[in-house]
Amino acid sequence: MLDDLVVLELASVLAGPSVGQFFAELGATVLKVENPRTDGDVTRRWRAPEGDGDGRGDRSAYFCCCNHGKQSIALDLSMEAGRTLLHELAKDADVVLASYRPGTAEALGADYETLSAVNPDLVYGHVTGYGPDRERAGYDAIIQAESGFMHMNGPADGPPTKLPVALMDVLAAHQLKEGLLVALLRREQGGGGAYVPVSLLQSAVSGLANQATNWLVAGHRPQRMGSAHPNIAPYGTSFPTADGQSIVLAVGTDRQFAALCDILGRPDLADDSRFATNEQRVAHRDALHAVLADRIRRLDHDALLADLHECGVPVGTVRDVPAVFEQPATEAMVLNREGGPAGMRQAAFPHADDAAQSLRPPPRYAEHTAAVLRERLACSPDRVDALAQDDVIVR
Repeated sequence: MLDDLVVLELASVLAGPSVGQFFAELGATVLKVENPRTDGDVTRRWRAPEGDGDGRGDRSAYFCCCNHGKQSIALDLSMEAGRTLLHELAKDADVVLASYRPGTAEALGADYETLSAVNPDLVYGHVTGYGPDRERAGYDAIIQAESGFMHMNGPADGPPTKLPVALMDVLAAHQLKEGLLVALLRREQGGGGAYVPVSLLQSAVSGLANQATNWLVAGHRPQRMGSAHPNIAPYGTSFPTADGQSIVLAVGTDRQFAALCDILGRPDLADDSRFATNEQRVAHRDALHAVLADRIRRLDHDALLADLHECGVPVGTVRDVPAVFEQPATEAMVLNREGGPAGMRQAAFPHADDAAQSLRPPPRYAEHTAAVLRERLACSPDRVDALAQDDVIVR
């Protein structure tokens, strides 16, 4: 689909690299430009507690979540010769992905103004923490705190709690994908290159959804309430069953609630003045949850799930991560490579020119430096040797 697209990935960690892998899955050539002064992307060393994802040194499980399909080249952009190589690569690139804090890209000659002077058609995506005019670096956990997510997450009587996934980075990656695709479409229509800035904070705020409008429209201050939903009940709370599993209900209508009550053997609850409407159920949430929990804990998980599905009551099983990958629907999301670590797709939709299952595994640090310089910049072996000797590159 995007076989002719060339992406220079100057970004690290999660948001920018996720977008790089997304483009690789659509067929683009993605060159991951890594910093020799940090031995490459810092996440190469963010290993899982059980050890490295592939049992070897520089491809941690974390790194493998968003770096399939790329070629790794190591350029020292603090050196003039390194910047020259970057500018030569930028001449034939279509997209740049960057995640520098404001001011750093300019110091390295890797900012939009500098690179667009080399290539006016370049589309430059830049992820920052707080926007291009704020010098603070952005970290997912800090953004979770400052965007309201931590304040709302956790039990009502517990402390603010970080989400278990770097969701702010994930949200920013989606915003960046969308912005870049719009910019590429505009370029195809004759609009030229573009600068696409995305901040973690604004991306996070865009994900507040109904919690934001509960405040903006109704003046309601969202608070921690465990897994419960502020506007709907019973919705989101887990209930253990007799055999040690747990289910989650997502009842959104009175009809669904009546069907739930019938299956639980308590049809009277649907006519109880405390529970007859969603508004009443929300007002009497604790009493409702207590009654439901008392009934559900007596029932077999599989039989209850089957009955609820048959009657159209939204319900699901609480699964741990290994169990997630036992579901047939998740199989297509897994990238498996013989001789390389597994990974996850970034594009969760089917498309005609799907290149995901043929992607190369995540690259080793500087694995492709020499090959890229030879093939894309026509560097001679002697020039490559000299650049390596001068510490401009790592190969």
